[in-house]
Amino acid sequence: MFWYVYILRCKDERFYIGCADNLKDRIERHQKCQVPATKDRLPIKLISYFAFSNKYTTFNFEKYLKSGSGRAFVKQHKFV
Repeated sequence: MFWYVYILRCKDERFYIGCADNLKDRIERHQKCQVPATKDRLPIKLISYFAFSNKYTTFNFEKYLKSGSGRAFVKQHKFV
C-alpha cells in the first residue's frame, strides 16, 4: 500500500498540498466539491505527486511542503 502527497493548482493560481492513501479517489472528491478547502477554487489540476510506503513519512513530507522552506522547495523545483 502506498500513501501519496500531492500538489494541485487551483483556479486562483494558488496551490493546494494534501495527502491520501487513494490518490485517484481523493482527486475525484476534490473535483466533486467534497473537499471544503478547494470547493470554491475549482477547477483544479494535479501538478505532481510523491508516493511513500510509510504513512508517517508521508505525513511528515506533507508537513514539510506546507512549511516556508517546503514552499520554497516546490517553487524552486517548478512543481507549480
